[in-house]
Amino acid sequence: MANIGQDMQLEIYGAALTPGAQPSLPVAFEEWEARARAALADGPYWYVAGGAGGGDTMRANREAFYRWQIRPKVARDVSIRDIGVTLFDARLPAPFLLAPIGVQGILHPEGEVAVARAAASTGVPFILSNVSSFTIEQVAAAAGNVARWFQLYPGKNQDVMLSALARAEASGYTAIVATLDTTMLGWREPDLRNGYLPFLQGQGCANYLSDPVFRALLPKTPEEDPRSAIMLMLSLFSNPQFTWEDVDWIRKTTKLPLLLKGILDANDAAVAVDRGVDGIVVSNHGGRQVDGSIASLDALPEVCEAVEDRVPVLLDSGIRRGPDVLKAIALGASAVLLGRPYAYALASDGEAGVRHVIRTLMADIDITLALSGRTSVEEIDRTLLEID
Repeated sequence: MANIGQDMQLEIYGAALTPGAQPSLPVAFEEWEARARAALADGPYWYVAGGAGGGDTMRANREAFYRWQIRPKVARDVSIRDIGVTLFDARLPAPFLLAPIGVQGILHPEGEVAVARAAASTGVPFILSNVSSFTIEQVAAAAGNVARWFQLYPGKNQDVMLSALARAEASGYTAIVATLDTTMLGWREPDLRNGYLPFLQGQGCANYLSDPVFRALLPKTPEEDPRSAIMLMLSLFSNPQFTWEDVDWIRKTTKLPLLLKGILDANDAAVAVDRGVDGIVVSNHGGRQVDGSIASLDALPEVCEAVEDRVPVLLDSGIRRGPDVLKAIALGASAVLLGRPYAYALASDGEAGVRHVIRTLMADIDITLALSGRTSVEEIDRTLLEID
C-alpha cells in the first residue's frame, strides 16, 4: 500500500492510452452526482441528495471543511506511507467505512448486495442500514470476510429489535451502530415536494418483512397483505420516547461493540461513554434531520475533548475527498464514514462504481498525506491544520 495513490494515477492514465479505451469512471464527487441525477427519477434522487428544510445544514457541513486548511511540510521522506487505522482491534486498510444508507434498492437493483461485494473486493468495511433493501443475511453472504457493522434505528418494539440484533450477530456483523437522531423523520422539503417516501412502496422493509418476530405480529403474512405489513413497520420504525435508559437496554442486549450515531453535543458524548458505549459517531445525518444544525466537523473537537480518548470517535456528514478525511482525523476522529459519494456511484454504475469510489478515495488520501509531508494517518494531529 506504500504507493496506492501513484499506482491509481498510473492505472487511470495508462488506461486512457489503450486504443479504443472507454472513458474511465469519474474521480470527482460532482461528476458522480451528475451521473446519479441522470440515472434516477426525481423521487429516488432527491431522497439521497436532499436534506432537511432549505439545506442549510448540508451547506454548513461543507463550509466547515473549507475553514480548515492544510499546512504542508516539505523535505521529508514520504516514500513509504500507511493510510490504515485500527478500530476495535481490527486493522482497516483506510481511515473510512461506508456509512449506513438505507433503501439502496431505489438506487440500483442490486442495492446493498452490490455495495457489500465492492467493500469485500477492497477490504473497506461497510455499515448495513436497518432499513435495507436486502436482508441482513443476504448482504452478509455477499460480503464474504470483509468487516461489516449493523446500524439499528431504535424502534418501539424491543422484541423486534432483539431479533434484528441477534440476526446481525449470527451473520457475522462485528459492531452495532444505534442511530439516535431519527426519533422521527426530519422535515425534508424535496421528499415532501415529490410526495416520495420509499417505505410506502415497500422499499427498505426487507429486514422487517423477513423477521420472524415482526411477522408474528401480523394477522396476515406480508405476502398476503403487504400494505398492512408496511404500515406496521412504519409505526414501529422510530421511537420519540427514546431515552438514555433505552441506550442502557441496547448496551445490555448485545455483546458487540456499541456505537451511538447522531451525537453533536459534548455532554451527550460524555454521558454515552459513562454509560458504557464503545464509540461515538459525530453526525447530523448528512443534513437530513435538523436544518440549521451545527456542522458535524464543528462539533467534532468538543466531542473528542469530552470523550478524552476513552472510545473511538468517528465523523460522518460532508466527506467528499481525501483532504476532508485527513482534516477530520487531525481534529480528533479515529475514522470517518463515507455516504453520498458511494450512493451516487451505486446509482450510476453499480458495484463497479462503488469499488471505484473506494479506490480513488484511498488514492486521494494517500497522495494528500504524502504531499502534506506525513507518512501515517494515525500520526496526524492538529498541527496538520490552520483555521481561516
